[in-house]
Amino acid sequence: MNTSVTHDSAAETFTMTKGAWTNTYPISDLSKWINFYRLQRERFPAYATYYDDDVTALEKLAATIHRL
Repeated sequence: MNTSVTHDSAAETFTMTKGAWTNTYPISDLSKWINFYRLQRERFPAYATYYDDDVTALEKLAATIHRL
């Protein structure tokens, strides 16, 4: 299942969506969530591919923000 991440610069938030699940977080927490999903891959290797999409989407957002 694909993870999508959108950024609202005015609200200083990002929204993560995966299937029917969605949630919005402060952009200041972005690195915390990247680390969380990386750790999930390590803790639960049988589900690592499930978390790969999350990490990739969040890292892409981080790269985009740092280019601004």
